[in-house]
Amino acid sequence: LWQMKRGSKPRWQNRQDKGVPFQAPKQKLPDAADQLRTVMKADFKAQPLLNKSEARLFKALDKMVIEKRPGWQVMAQVSLGEILRCEDKDAYACINSKRVDLLIVDDDCRPIHAIEYQGGGHFKGAHATAARDAVKKEALRRAGIGYVEVVTGDTPAELRRVVERLVQKAS
Repeated sequence: LWQMKRGSKPRWQNRQDKGVPFQAPKQKLPDAADQLRTVMKADFKAQPLLNKSEARLFKALDKMVIEKRPGWQVMAQVSLGEILRCEDKDAYACINSKRVDLLIVDDDCRPIHAIEYQGGGHFKGAHATAARDAVKKEALRRAGIGYVEVVTGDTPAELRRVVERLVQKAS
């Protein structure tokens, strides 16, 4: 206050870095050697790719798809970053780490249809889940890849109808 009354600036306004926002020091990204040292210290254990209900769905769909289209294949837990490309880096970053539960690919391993399994625990934190699913669904739609949701309790007959529709769409 005394400095302001005198007409001079407070000391903090005389600093050379005035107007420069605080920036946290950049953390060095670990290189491959750092990553290897970290991994060598950790204990890893294999875990199933799918839970029991997802595995049952995978086996049933795989069998049905092979019966209808012998060259097609069902794949599990496929990263969208591996099947979608985009020139917009921000848009790509939005989908890169997301996965689809199951993916049907054709004879040339081109993605045809994504299948999302809405199991019992799927809607815990429904807003976040719905938002994630909307992002996946839109990215797949824009790439021309089908998107189907399968819910807990769908009968084998219902799954067969889903597969038949997917095969007809691609023909």
